[in-house]
Amino acid sequence: METVEILARLRSSDVSNATLEALRITADRLCCEYPYMASEQLRVEGRAWLRRITALMDRRLTLTQHQEVLTLAGWVALLVGCVEYDMGLRRIAEGTRKAALTLGDEAGNAAISGWAYEMRAWYALTQGDYRGVIAAAEAGEAVAAHDGAAVQLAAQRAKAWARLGDRRQVETALDKGRALLESLPYPEDTDHHFVADPAKFDFYAMDCYRIAGEDRLAEMYAREVIRSSTGPDGTERKPMRNAEARITLGVVAARAGDLDQAVSHGRRALEGDRKSLPSLLMCSKELATLLRERYPKEPEAVSYLDEVRALSAS
Repeated sequence: METVEILARLRSSDVSNATLEALRITADRLCCEYPYMASEQLRVEGRAWLRRITALMDRRLTLTQHQEVLTLAGWVALLVGCVEYDMGLRRIAEGTRKAALTLGDEAGNAAISGWAYEMRAWYALTQGDYRGVIAAAEAGEAVAAHDGAAVQLAAQRAKAWARLGDRRQVETALDKGRALLESLPYPEDTDHHFVADPAKFDFYAMDCYRIAGEDRLAEMYAREVIRSSTGPDGTERKPMRNAEARITLGVVAARAGDLDQAVSHGRRALEGDRKSLPSLLMCSKELATLLRERYPKEPEAVSYLDEVRALSAS
């Protein structure tokens, strides 16, 4: 073929830009529904849209459209991987996460790759692999040092250091995350799961200070998390964040000797329909361990321990 004909073919497509725009809107909508939509429903819908998007790869696309389709598939795969992990589907979620990482690399989209590493850090944290969290954070920062994912990578690193007992490293990681967060523009939609939501950084700080035993700071951040995650009408816009905030309040109450408040907060955290099982169990077991140590024979404490065991078994 002549050069002009080759270029014409590269620029031709049988997929309209309107179709791609509709898919972009859909991918954003799915990512914004993550905080509250039922896990199974969101997974089914996400997988269905992922099939529709990847089916476009069999169509004639321009080079730009090819990259756009890879990018859209990458974002939806990230979302599906998060939901699968929330549901306790650990191996399936890891496979989906790896697929998203590959899509991000092929699309040349550092943001997708960075969030894939952030998911790896989250998986490692809830599995007790704290050095793995730090390794994943370092790998993610290497590819997305100035993206919103790097904010959460710093926060995940801080949570790992907190559990390793290194307070200095916790503060270093939190300071790094805050500095990067302040350098980024305020997100257009804070409901989008893959943006650096300023309110979520309070959520991470809360976790670190709870583990460090800084009860005053932990309680302050927990109450701010609940306030920012609850609408004016009392609707919980971020129920999973609120659940962990209530566990934090339960831990603070237990340390202060208030068993009734500790159990009340702990039980309420387990009630929500929308759960991230690995994260919720990780935090609930912290409260359960504390209650078992301090109130081994109290009926209310024993009852809460049974509820946590039942959730873990499920």
